[in-house]
Amino acid sequence: MSHDSTSSGESPFRSEPSARDHAPQYVLPLVVRIERDAPPARTDALETAARAVLIMLSDERSLGDGEWAQALRDWEDGRIRKVVRRARGAEWRRAEGLPGITVTGRSAEVRVFPPVRLDGWPKELAKLQVSGTHLGDPEPPGDADPAAPVLWVNPDLDMSAGKTMAQAGHAAQIAWWELSDEERGAWREAGFPLAVRTADPGQWRELTAAGLPLVRDAGFTEIAPGTTLVVEGHHRVKSLPSQVRRPLSYR
Repeated sequence: MSHDSTSSGESPFRSEPSARDHAPQYVLPLVVRIERDAPPARTDALETAARAVLIMLSDERSLGDGEWAQALRDWEDGRIRKVVRRARGAEWRRAEGLPGITVTGRSAEVRVFPPVRLDGWPKELAKLQVSGTHLGDPEPPGDADPAAPVLWVNPDLDMSAGKTMAQAGHAAQIAWWELSDEERGAWREAGFPLAVRTADPGQWRELTAAGLPLVRDAGFTEIAPGTTLVVEGHHRVKSLPSQVRRPLSYR
């Protein structure tokens, strides 16, 4: 599937029934490393998860005749599902042994895997915990860089860190779909700079009324169907200044 309009009834993020429901359903697995004595900061985990999705989408193995390309196409033909699980110690080492990409933030490590059938999770991932992933920020995150895309979180929702990481991944994917091939290349070359921040209530009302791309959760887990994130500033990637460029760290 190519670019998908988030305003149409065919959006993979909408809750209304559509032809997508009749396609085989896949999920994009992500695993966040949470060691007992060194949990990542919440905001860094959200941003690292969003970058992990972008790195998976842009990886040469996901494109053309790459080894993951068919799985990506099958996934995008159905509902776009992402599930974040957590691991530590030996669990994390086993997860790293599976084909995928580990993306490192300032304090967070997130491994993203090619899509799998909903009922076809590898046993190493299926046993990992999915619910109740809660993280905090030791210090309030600073202001978002106005030169880079910002993924704004709905302030009225109480989502776990895992759920919010999945939603941030959705928002990053929507931003990716909005861009031309040239703009995608510029964003990747810059290291996928972005920020995830929670909007204040007044700002949220303005953002949702501004015609910007929205993530509308289908309500499969944790929360009722509705808007979770707004994507703002994706159009700026084609003119990213040098100061926001950062090397990607992944393996």
